[in-house]
Amino acid sequence: MSVETITTISPVTNKPVVTRNGLSDIELEALPRTAKDAFLSYRRTPLADRQKIVKKALSLIRMRQDELARELTEQMGRPIAFANKEITTAIARAEHLLKISDDALKDTDGEAEKGFKRYIRKVPLGPVLVLFAWNYPYLILVNSLIPALLCGNSVIIKPSPQTPTIAEHMRQIFEEAGLAQNVIQYLQCGSFTQLESLVRAEDIQLVCFTGSVASGLAVQSAAKDRVSARVGLELGGKDPAYVRKDVDVKWAAEEIVDGAVFNSGQSCCSLERVYVDAKVHDEFVGAVREVLKGYKLGDPFDTNTHVGPVISKKAAETIRSHIKDALDKGAIDATPENESFRSPPPDGNYVAPTLLTNVSHSMTVMKDETFGPVIPVMKVHSDEEAIALMNDSEFGLTASIWTKDVKKGNELADDVEAGTVFVNRCDYPSPDLAWVGWKNSGKGQTLSKFGFDQFTRLKSYHIKDYPH
Repeated sequence: MSVETITTISPVTNKPVVTRNGLSDIELEALPRTAKDAFLSYRRTPLADRQKIVKKALSLIRMRQDELARELTEQMGRPIAFANKEITTAIARAEHLLKISDDALKDTDGEAEKGFKRYIRKVPLGPVLVLFAWNYPYLILVNSLIPALLCGNSVIIKPSPQTPTIAEHMRQIFEEAGLAQNVIQYLQCGSFTQLESLVRAEDIQLVCFTGSVASGLAVQSAAKDRVSARVGLELGGKDPAYVRKDVDVKWAAEEIVDGAVFNSGQSCCSLERVYVDAKVHDEFVGAVREVLKGYKLGDPFDTNTHVGPVISKKAAETIRSHIKDALDKGAIDATPENESFRSPPPDGNYVAPTLLTNVSHSMTVMKDETFGPVIPVMKVHSDEEAIALMNDSEFGLTASIWTKDVKKGNELADDVEAGTVFVNRCDYPSPDLAWVGWKNSGKGQTLSKFGFDQFTRLKSYHIKDYPH
């Protein structure tokens, strides 16, 4: 079999910006064995030494932050004014995981009994395969890479073909920080056939996948015959917001537009459905229009740009098809006049932020993941109606409730079917909370002290004093 050539097409220009070669089948077959050999040595490294390596690596990432951020803009199109933010957040997230690692990985004592010592230890699994997406590559990778290394596992990372250099940088940085060779390996790959063989490899103990539901199911299917292989899936979302009648409408509009449009709406936890109490619906729509008038769509290398291109021509077509379906079924395009929305740069995959009203659940834009800068707003008449509509989805990643009555918001959150429910906030995975998808949004969890669990297995020790 010939070696695959992988080309990254810039969403800014639709021209090639990076070309990499994949692995031969022989090289691919060697990856898990090499990872197993590295694991057998690395697992004996004391946690304190692993922590020092991670801490040093984070300082190196911080030193190279501007360079890494510019590369992100080139490869996936996030405006340069915000590209740095992802790396800052990734470092902060990793620092939190580092801070809690002693407590998360400590032994659990059994019941005290004279003449006996019993305890439960969390021990590393072995080689971990991390398949991560392009939309927030550093943040997504940190979720798995940092706990995997702190737990004592070796890691094989496979970046999206859209952001291939992230894997190269991370291996180089961690080895520069003192990590032994081959504890981190990477491969560039666009072929699912090769990935499938890697998932099925006997030495791979855990697969962490972030991406679409269809691709996640394919990964899970590839591992179905392996008892020892765990699969963690972080998949899509169709995250709702509910705006109650008591809110400061202008404030809520600013926050919700940011939650829907940041990163061109290309986030698993971006706001994709907005339900607004009928008493403030029109005022809220007007406030959203005012916010959107101040947004600039355009060249992501311009520091004044708020919204850059979406990732590909295919993605742009999907987003536009969702908008068209809604308009054909009676939705109203309430997007305000904005010169930058009408005339974006000609070569990139630009989709203007779009505000839709008079929407319903008969429309694709309210059911399927759009993954673009679209804000569909639906009028509701009660808390009960809003919660029922929020739960009317195959997805359950995050949801948000916007209200001055925080106590009531917290009560309503109990009935929302999602792994994370925000009150008066959105689109923010907090590292001290478990990041977990309900329904078709995934399985397993990352972040918080619970995020270490899938990277370890439990081992019980039962020790009896020698009889005298």
